[in-house]
Amino acid sequence: MDGRDKPGHDKPFGPMLMSLRLIFMGTPDFAVPTLIELAARGHEIAAVYTRAAKPAGRGMDVQITPVEREARRLALPIFTPKTLKDESAQQSFRAHNVDAAVVVAYGLILPNAVLEAPRLGCFNVHASLLPRWRGAAPINRAIMAGDTESGVTIMKMDEGLDTGAMAMADLIPIGADMTAGELHDPLSRLGADLMLRALAAAERGSLSLTPQPAADVTYAEKISKNETRIDWRRPWKQVHDHIRGLSPHPGAWFEIDSVRVKVLRSTKGDGSAAPGTVLDNKLTVAGSDGAVRLLEVQRSGKQPMSADEFLRGTPVKAGTSLA
Repeated sequence: MDGRDKPGHDKPFGPMLMSLRLIFMGTPDFAVPTLIELAARGHEIAAVYTRAAKPAGRGMDVQITPVEREARRLALPIFTPKTLKDESAQQSFRAHNVDAAVVVAYGLILPNAVLEAPRLGCFNVHASLLPRWRGAAPINRAIMAGDTESGVTIMKMDEGLDTGAMAMADLIPIGADMTAGELHDPLSRLGADLMLRALAAAERGSLSLTPQPAADVTYAEKISKNETRIDWRRPWKQVHDHIRGLSPHPGAWFEIDSVRVKVLRSTKGDGSAAPGTVLDNKLTVAGSDGAVRLLEVQRSGKQPMSADEFLRGTPVKAGTSLA
């Protein structure tokens, strides 16, 4: 693999030597920088595949995906199949006659007939240093687990769950108080850069593929609602990692006076007491072996605010139990 030991490289990718005909497949904000860079470097985007628009909010307005929004801006053809498993969808995919498919957090399973259709194959941007954190929520899970580094792996896809051979990887350090939201953007930019490099190498015939090791495999399961409530009985570091790993979405939360409050930012606090006890007038809360100071919160239906702003509107005295 290239770049595995070069953390945080920021050098711009050099001039593209060739233009490839591509299908781009992606859905969330994380995928948008890669689409933008592929188009900007002169690659021909024959089709953009993304998840279908869905109702959002009380008014049930239809909300298109971030990738579809960008594809419209770039005037690219957009496809939103519900599945790629039926023959008609696979025939449509093959008909684009592309050199490669680029997949970034698309959200649908790609059957073998799709994987084998492009001349060079299907290449995926995955937001972890594989084989650690295969699966749906690698950014969140890395921070929730207290990892000190994350990164991006470019792999040539196979039919397994993020099991394809690795082409390129690069890492980014995770700061002690860094949130999932703060890690998201540099990883998305790194993924775009690595994908450009991988495609250029694939076209030259110089791309080296390395099978993933069988050891050290972990899975980043989708975040469920029943794991977002803060458990103050855990050690302070685990509480802190839980908070920042779920920030800003879906958000770790506690209740006070029957009002749900998300915690968006925290740091190590001072003091100790029974878990869930507020220790001072700065919203420092005890865990099982220390304390976490809450820095930014969001009441249900309100805008994010600092802990000081929150306390001015909702006084929380020392000794209050949030357990």
